[in-house]
Amino acid sequence: MTAPVTASTGVTVTPPTSSSSTSGVPDFTSNFNTFLTMLTTQLKNQDPLSPLDTAQFTQQLVSFSEVEQQINTNKNLQQLIQLQNTNQAIAATPLVGQTIQYKSATAPLANGQAAFAYTLPSPASSVNLLVKDASGNVVFSTAGNTTAGKHDFVWNGQSATGIQEPNGQYTLEVVAADAAKNSMTATVNAIGVVDGVSINNNASDGTSTTAGGATLDVSGVTVPLSELVAINPTINSN
Repeated sequence: MTAPVTASTGVTVTPPTSSSSTSGVPDFTSNFNTFLTMLTTQLKNQDPLSPLDTAQFTQQLVSFSEVEQQINTNKNLQQLIQLQNTNQAIAATPLVGQTIQYKSATAPLANGQAAFAYTLPSPASSVNLLVKDASGNVVFSTAGNTTAGKHDFVWNGQSATGIQEPNGQYTLEVVAADAAKNSMTATVNAIGVVDGVSINNNASDGTSTTAGGATLDVSGVTVPLSELVAINPTINSN
């Protein structure tokens, strides 16, 4: 669930889903409390005629202190990461309303078009462009440019039979072969307009905030800032 920070900037925040999903602190604290309970129990039940060895007890106290310091360090790091994520999102707010190119083969179909850019490492003998819907079904296909380098492809959202497909997320697959009919790998990027910026304080693994950060909302496609390729790219439709 997201909560808006500033409506005018389009920045939203995704807080940690629960206390157990932030930097592993609760698990660490649980182990710390268990250690403390064991230590106090050991002191209460030691044999008066054979008390706990002083050196051993000192070492346990040192371990106790180290665990406590580590817990505090984790909490401070968590706060720094969340602050960094917030600053990153604020810095990205000027991108709202801008057209961007990003590292993904999935682009939104909006306002009657979906735009992509693909790059061939060398000349190809054949290139087929396959547009797939969210279910993986091919809704449109056409021949692509076979020369080496970057090429733009703008799809008008219509199927091969001329039916207008609904707005949503569509993926471009480039099937290319060289002169020897060997398969070639093309790099595919997507193009779209940024609708908003979000702060994700949850990691993908649910255990820390290090995988969070600011993300861009491109008509429903979530784009990490690290995937940004270009701002206001020039699009030459083929």
